[in-house]
Amino acid sequence: MDDPAPSRRAFLAAGGGGILAAIAGCAEPGSRAQAGRGDSSLPSAVDFDERADGTVYTGIYADVIDSVAMVTVSGGEDENGEQIGGQGSAFVYDGHLVTNNHVVEGASTIQLQYTNGDWTEAEVVGTDVYSDLAALDVVHRPEAATSLSFTDVLPTVGQEVVAVGNPYGLEGTMSRGIVSGVNRSLPGPNDYDIPNAVQTDAGVNPGNSGGPLLDMDGRVVGMINAGIVEGVGFAISAALATRVLPSLIETGRYEHPRMGVRLREVTPAVAAANDLEEATGVMIVETPRDGPADGVLQGADGQVARDGVPIPVGGDVVVGLAGEPVPDNHALSRVLSLQTSPGQTVAVELIRDGERTTVDLTLGARPVSP
Repeated sequence: MDDPAPSRRAFLAAGGGGILAAIAGCAEPGSRAQAGRGDSSLPSAVDFDERADGTVYTGIYADVIDSVAMVTVSGGEDENGEQIGGQGSAFVYDGHLVTNNHVVEGASTIQLQYTNGDWTEAEVVGTDVYSDLAALDVVHRPEAATSLSFTDVLPTVGQEVVAVGNPYGLEGTMSRGIVSGVNRSLPGPNDYDIPNAVQTDAGVNPGNSGGPLLDMDGRVVGMINAGIVEGVGFAISAALATRVLPSLIETGRYEHPRMGVRLREVTPAVAAANDLEEATGVMIVETPRDGPADGVLQGADGQVARDGVPIPVGGDVVVGLAGEPVPDNHALSRVLSLQTSPGQTVAVELIRDGERTTVDLTLGARPVSP
């Protein structure tokens, strides 16, 4: 295993019982909100030929809304034997509809509805569980549903963003906020994490998953992935999505690089137990036999207890990879995912036996299925 991260289930549990519904990515089928009925005999005071002045958000909405669709899935069973059904969001990219893998995973029937009312059937052409991304081929796409563009710059904290999607089946909903954090790690399968996620306080609810998080130029900053609690939502970054999605569309799969190690972040306690000058980097705990790092990197050769907690000692401490600094697990995962590829030989800067040195490591590929 690489880069141990808390499981998705543990991550959800940290925020309380409401998280499971929020991160599921799909509202329950048929869960669209219903408006109340008033007295139809009263005359309307509204001029139906006039519309209120809009804002910059109105312009963004008009530019992108035709390219955002509601996803409805049904059929099949999940890993617990429960029937699959729900709703999410998708948007047009490179002539395909793209969404989260968890929105469509296991579904036997996928239908999309565009904001003009048109329905179409869709089928999965590629999925990637490690980034939670999926690409769909559709029978019908309206002429106005053109491809959205991903941003080519990194997001920054405080940047204004808007989320467009279908929370609780309320099609074509926009919410606004800012980028609250960058370089977040989300729990993924098999102890891998999803790196470089964008955190936002824009309203994100069940049904938003798979929809775009956009900047003020209407470019996609990320694909909405999860709403944890009010004011805390996450999106798969444009940097990761633009590496994965083209491969899903072209080949149906994407290969992620792996070092083939078990890791432990260097905390002050780990640094003290290993006589390190500072608490930075990631310690190699184990290099499984026949993995990419076997015979190249050195794992821990023992452990000590500090306040009843076992701490590995003697392993290599990675402080740089492919010319980039590695102060922690998040940085290592980000560099691996965004700047390297399977089969590539990269320079690993490390501390071994108290001395800094550099070794070359040829990266492997993660298994297609965790």
